Amino acid sequence: MMEYQLLKQRLATSSFRSRFKLNETHRRLLARKGWHTIAGQTEQIIRTRLAPALPHNDGKQTPMRGFPVFIAQHATGTCCRNCLKKWHNIPTGRELTEHEIQYIRDTLLAWLKDQAGDLSSCQIQPELF
Repeated sequence: MMEYQLLKQRLATSSFRSRFKLNETHRRLLARKGWHTIAGQTEQIIRTRLAPALPHNDGKQTPMRGFPVFIAQHATGTCCRNCLKKWHNIPTGRELTEHEIQYIRDTLLAWLKDQAGDLSSCQIQPELF
């Protein structure tokens, strides 16, 4: 957690990174899915979109809005391999290690939890089929 707090201070100096926030719709989605599901989805996104040595469409693979994890990726500089190099000193051109995947996942979850706050007040609406 100390690592995230230091990163949070660095990211706050970037007007681009600090503009990303969760809205009430995002908070409701997090509350509905739960942290266990979000953690699994976050790891899957990392493994498919960031972990390869040369990710498909690198630099453009992460949407700027929509799913809360995508917003968290931009906010934390974990949206592409170049940002991972700049903000987290993770080299490009090679596959991510398991340790790096877990670090990125933990960073994203820390940002999401920091932004979401107490989700008990969210009105959870049933999913429509």
